[in-house]
Amino acid sequence: MNKAVPSRASKKNSVLLADGSVLQVRHKSGWQKIRQDWQLYTFLLLPLLFFAIFKYIPMLGNVIAFRRYRIGDGIFGSGPLTLRYFEQFINQDAFWHVFWNNVIIGLSTFAFTFPLPIILALLLNEVKNARFKKLVQSISYMPHFLSVVIIVGIVMELTASGGVMNQLLQAIIPGATPIMQNPDAVRPIYIISEIWQTTGWGTILYLAALTQIDDQLYEAARIDGANRWKQTLYITIPGIRHTMVVLLTLNIGTFLAVGFEKLLLLIQGNGLYMAQGDVISTYVYRVGLASPTMYSLGAAIGLFESVIGLALVFGTNALSRRLVGSSLW
Repeated sequence: MNKAVPSRASKKNSVLLADGSVLQVRHKSGWQKIRQDWQLYTFLLLPLLFFAIFKYIPMLGNVIAFRRYRIGDGIFGSGPLTLRYFEQFINQDAFWHVFWNNVIIGLSTFAFTFPLPIILALLLNEVKNARFKKLVQSISYMPHFLSVVIIVGIVMELTASGGVMNQLLQAIIPGATPIMQNPDAVRPIYIISEIWQTTGWGTILYLAALTQIDDQLYEAARIDGANRWKQTLYITIPGIRHTMVVLLTLNIGTFLAVGFEKLLLLIQGNGLYMAQGDVISTYVYRVGLASPTMYSLGAAIGLFESVIGLALVFGTNALSRRLVGSSLW
């Protein structure tokens, strides 16, 4: 007797057994899976509620970038839609000054804060003494838990006229301009403080990724005569490539949103830092919040910054998928 041949539509739901028979498998729909494991899905309610209230609903406020906003009229009742505020900031020399400040500080910071956690994680991965490894980890990621106000306070104390950094600078270069009186010092101060504050925390993510690499790969490489450098180059780095791509994409998205709080505190603490430390976020703060009649202009600049960040994320994701075969989505 001829056996029934499963149709093309049912082949995806069929399994061929060892005796040649075909077993039909019934796959559950998405709603059936949710109903079966509803207790687990309830853990998503609070995060989804948080993002809805504090992330997605506030996006409606972007409409004031296209209207002349007045508090009494609400965000949907303040004049017709217009692009005048985008034209206004694009034609401002002050905006392009802070824009290029933002680009320079963002690129300089990214050039150090992205590779350094990878390097530190690779170095710690080679350390065999567990106590020393934990000590270095604890010391390196501890600054991450300090608030920005404390970080800026420490920086101000170190770079003050009688601070340690100024005394060291005067010992090396007699007659050098004090750090707090040098407008060019704000960018190195910001970059160095970011390295100190973020490197250790980023290292934790890469160390976690390193634990997922199979030790048998290293054993096979040693048998083939590969030294530690070749093992790192051909096994370790490819093993954490996906983590590198994910963090690269996420960091690129916040490229223009460089440390608003830190730079604002540095600028307010020393007016000489305004020329090279003023960025888009601090400019939006002054225009949109410090000036009560400029809400729409501040919203337009903030929306411009967000659109550029979104384009950078999509571009980086597509480029990484094409070049290294790994992407965030």
